[in-house]
Amino acid sequence: MNVELIEWLVKSTQGKVPEWISAIGSVVSAFGVFFVWRQLSLTKETAQLVFEDNLEKEYRDLAAQIPTKALLDSDLNDEEYRQAFDDFFRYFDLSNTQVMLRKQGRIGNSAWKSWCVGIRFNLSLPAFARAWSEIKLRTSDEADDFFSELRRLESEKFLSGPKRWK
Repeated sequence: MNVELIEWLVKSTQGKVPEWISAIGSVVSAFGVFFVWRQLSLTKETAQLVFEDNLEKEYRDLAAQIPTKALLDSDLNDEEYRQAFDDFFRYFDLSNTQVMLRKQGRIGNSAWKSWCVGIRFNLSLPAFARAWSEIKLRTSDEADDFFSELRRLESEKFLSGPKRWK
């Protein structure tokens, strides 16, 4: 542009920015805010999925240590049970952590529904039920602190969501 045209624009607008330029600027700003908000939302969703995937991997790694027979609705003999007890304990600790994380709102609905069904199912298996009963019995004095979230989920028959607990 030449200098004369710029001088004419400044004189014709009397130094004010035309309204249509302000309107375009507002629209561009709104799109920018929306874009930033959407990017932050996607980043948060991705981080949550990675977090949930890591917990699922931890479960798979732990389940690989538990005798297959226990996962297939069979009880274990005393020796098998004794050897697997620590793995059952770690499973219940992980399950309790999952319930606690859901209570804190750090686990999404989809993952929680799947995990809750899985926890309920595993607790119904003979070897898991045997280990869970023993752990509850051996820790009853510390029941308020020891696996308290998992105890509450079970006592409420898996119906009440931890996110709604006070």
